[in-house]
Amino acid sequence: MNFNFKEIITASMILFAVIDILGSIPIIIGLRNKVGHIQSGKATLVAGGIMIAFLFVGEEILQLIGIDVNSFAVAGALVIFFLAIEMILGITLYKDDEPESASVVPIAFPLIAGAGTMTSLLSLRAEYYVENIIVAILVNIIFVYLVLKSSKKIEHVLGKNGLNIIRKVFGVILLAISVKLFAANINQLF
Repeated sequence: MNFNFKEIITASMILFAVIDILGSIPIIIGLRNKVGHIQSGKATLVAGGIMIAFLFVGEEILQLIGIDVNSFAVAGALVIFFLAIEMILGITLYKDDEPESASVVPIAFPLIAGAGTMTSLLSLRAEYYVENIIVAILVNIIFVYLVLKSSKKIEHVLGKNGLNIIRKVFGVILLAISVKLFAANINQLF
């Protein structure tokens, strides 16, 4: 076993920034108001399962279609870069249709375990040990569950300005992470 506290903390922070559950509170509140109830436990378990499964089979899927992890990490760095730009500037580069119900599908996927999260997992796998990434996923899944369960209280405490500040701070952190991922993997391609 290659448990490394620093890797766990770094991977946890990267996933926390990419999942952006605090930044998603307005979406979660809107869904809850629209349909009345969100199955927090079910959504959290499904999202965690998706992330762990993708961590293990994502690389094999890439090999099947002839893409190496470094190429995917560079592409992932670009996706994370644009997610960070969205968070910092408050713009939407990608708009998905609004879900009709707040079931597992809109919450677990793509809100929690979306494209950015999947890309980040494979990018992390290129740099960190798998067991540290799994611990980071579990830490984030616990946090996601707590946020889903108490989203109304969090919204009330932080207010709209507090949520905007948190979103922008994590956007800057995510931007720095994307630059680091890009720089670390671009050399491997040439």
